[in-house]
This record gives sequence, C-alpha cells and structure tokens, in this order.
Amino acid sequence: MITPTDAIALQEQLRSQVITTDMLPHPIRTIAGTDVEYDKDTNLIAGAVVVLDYETLSVLAVASHCMEVSFPYIPGLFSFREMPPLLEAYRQLSITPDLIICDGQGLAHQRRFGLACHFGVTLNVPVIGCGKTRLCGEYHDLGESRGSIAPLIAEDDQALIGNALRTQNSINPVFVSVGHKVSLGTATDIVLKMATQYRLPETTRLADHYARLALLDYKSAPNTPPASI
Repeated sequence: MITPTDAIALQEQLRSQVITTDMLPHPIRTIAGTDVEYDKDTNLIAGAVVVLDYETLSVLAVASHCMEVSFPYIPGLFSFREMPPLLEAYRQLSITPDLIICDGQGLAHQRRFGLACHFGVTLNVPVIGCGKTRLCGEYHDLGESRGSIAPLIAEDDQALIGNALRTQNSINPVFVSVGHKVSLGTATDIVLKMATQYRLPETTRLADHYARLALLDYKSAPNTPPASI
C-alpha cells in the first residue's frame, strides 16, 4: 500500500501533467458524475459513476463498485481513498463519457492536485472538480442570484484556483475547479448547466444515489462479489 509520504510525492509529480485548457469533443454528447459513499459501521466504501445525456440528462449507464477502504483518512489525500472504487466502477461502464464531473476538488487543493485532477490525469479524460465544501482558498462578494461567481484565490500565492458558484438563488455555493482538459470558465458554465433544480449538479446527485444503493446492496449480501449496478 502506498504511504502518505509517497502519496504526496506522487501528487507533486503528477500535477505538472494537468491540462487547464479545453480539450473537449464538440458537441458534448455525454457527461458523467462520480461520487463515493462511506459506510458508517464498517470499513466499506462504494464508488459510483453515472453517465447522462448531456442535453436531456437522462441516465444512459451506471456502474458501481464496493470494497474496503485501503488508505487512511488524511486531509488533502482523499483521492487515494476514493480513486480505487471509482476506477473500478469506471472500467465497468458500457459507455465512455465525453466529460466527467467529480464530487471533489481539482486545482482547488493544497497541492493543486485534488481528486478531479488525479482522476483526469489517470484516465486522460476531461474532468471537472465540483466540491460541496471549500478545501482551500478565499472568495469575496459572491452575489445571491443563480449564476453568481466569485474567484477562489489561494492564500499562499494568490493564484486563481477555482470559482465559488451560486447554482440556485440564495443558497450556499459550490466550488468549481479544473480537473483535467477543461478550462475554469467552461467548467463553471457546465456545472451551472447541470444544476437544473438543486444546489448540486444532477451528475453528482445521481452518482450519490447509486453509490448509496451499491453500498446497501453489498451489505445485504456480504459474501457476494462487489456490487455492480
């Protein structure tokens, strides 16, 4: 198993491979969301990937994978806990998505290499980071209306690392950042497009739903292979 020291070194090594410009197909036809679910009573984790039609948001494919967590809980190293089940789920997909939104940070990370960057560089696919909570950086003067944006600025070097985005009127923002092969402006526009009714984009909401289902299914039949939907 990789050590925390090795994990940090790997982040430092791979972050130079992140592409921050748009390398997306035109038109975008499919978009995926990822999420993980942790079991409160055991060491199990479930990862799910759901693929949607980019325009209609209808579900086209779902894959999930359950396993035991293989890396300790260390802030800034969450990708090493969550990548294994997500990668296994991704490999089961019947459709390869044009773009992925990860429930996690991309460049808006202490070492500029969060889950969305790690996932994107590993698979060499376009990935957007969309976090529910702010991991690092500061923002100010975010408007209350849907679509309001405030730059997320790193405390150390004042670099632009993401955007705080208000996806619905007068609710808490989400935090959008580059994962791989997508610009911050495009990433922000796409997250807003996907957040049709709720704070979180539909990609994340549905992936969360299927991750919870996968974990429940696996726990109900613990002697079967890892759950797949």
